[in-house]
Amino acid sequence: MEKKKAAVPLVCHGHSRPVVDLFYSPITPDGFFLISASKDSHPMLRNGETGDWIGTFEGHKGAVWSSCLDNNALRAASASADFSAKLWDALTGDVLHSFEHKHIVRACAFSEDTKFLVTGGFEKILRVFDLNRLDAPPTEIDKSPGSIRTLTWLHSDQTILSSCTDIGGVRLWDVRSGKIVQTLETKSPVTSAEVSQDGRYITTADGSTVKFWDANHFGLVKSYNMPCNIESASLDPKSGNKFVAGGEDMWVRLFDFHTGEEIGCNKGHHGPVHCVRFAPTGESYASGSEDGTIRIWETGPVNAEKVIESKSGRQSVDEVARKIEGFDINKGGETAEKPSDA
Repeated sequence: MEKKKAAVPLVCHGHSRPVVDLFYSPITPDGFFLISASKDSHPMLRNGETGDWIGTFEGHKGAVWSSCLDNNALRAASASADFSAKLWDALTGDVLHSFEHKHIVRACAFSEDTKFLVTGGFEKILRVFDLNRLDAPPTEIDKSPGSIRTLTWLHSDQTILSSCTDIGGVRLWDVRSGKIVQTLETKSPVTSAEVSQDGRYITTADGSTVKFWDANHFGLVKSYNMPCNIESASLDPKSGNKFVAGGEDMWVRLFDFHTGEEIGCNKGHHGPVHCVRFAPTGESYASGSEDGTIRIWETGPVNAEKVIESKSGRQSVDEVARKIEGFDINKGGETAEKPSDA
C-alpha cells in the first residue's frame, strides 16, 4: 500500500496542560462529538467533525484522567485526581452528580445501555454506579490486582475490560459474578484498550506493541512492533483496514491492519502523544498530546494548504469558512469560564 502524504490537521487549542484522553460519541441525530480529558482539570466538548469548541465542564479540582459520553451524547462522565468521578449534563455543562472515591480515579466508562457507569483507579476497585439511582451505593467488583488504568464495557454490558498501570495484561470481568474470567497476557502494562465499533476486536497498546484480540474468543489475532513506545492505538471503525498509533516520539502513525505496514506519518505535535481515537465515521482521527493540543487528521486525501487553527484570531472567519463549513472561530475554547451551552 502506497504511503500517503503528510496530512494537515485541524489544531484544537484550549487546554492549558497535557491532553491525556479522548473519546468520540457514536453518531447521533445532531452529529458526533469529541470530549477530551486534561491535566488542567477542565474536560472540553467539541464538534467531532470540525473540532469546533462547544463547552468546558467546570468543577474538578485536580487533573482529569478520563472522560466519556453516553451513546446519545446527552451526558458526560469524568474521572479525576481529586478523588471523584462526575456525571455531567452535556447540554448545559451542569454537574448531575459527584461520585466520591478514596483515591485518584483514573478511568470511567458508560455501559452500552447507558444505565451504569464504571470507575476505577488507585484504589484497585471497580465500582459500578446505577445512573437511575444516583444516591445508591455502587456495586463493587472484586479487587483488581493493580491500579486501574483503562476500563471498557463489552458483550452487551455482561463484561468489563480493565488494564493496570503497574502490571501487564488485560482482565475481563464477569459483571454478574464479579470475577475475572479471562486475562489477555501482555509483557508490559496496557496503556490503551479499545473495543471495535463492530464488537469484533479489542485493540491494545503495551510498550512498543499494538495487539488485536478476538473480542469473543479472546485469541490474539495480530501483533505488531512499533517504532517507539506506544501509548494509544485505535482501529478504523468502518473499513477495519487501518489503525492509528501514537506515543513517545510525538508522531501519529497510520498502519495497514492486515500487514502492519506504515502508510502514513503525521508530524506536528510538540510532545508525546497520549491518546489517539478514530471518529465513528472513519473519515478522521484525533490525537491528544503533552503539548496541550488536540489534532484532528483526515483519513483520506487532504487538500488544505495550511493548518487550520481552531483558536480565536489565527485566521479570518472567511478563510476558515472556505475550509470548513460551519466552523465557529469565536469559540476557541481558551476561556476558563463556564459557557452557557455546555
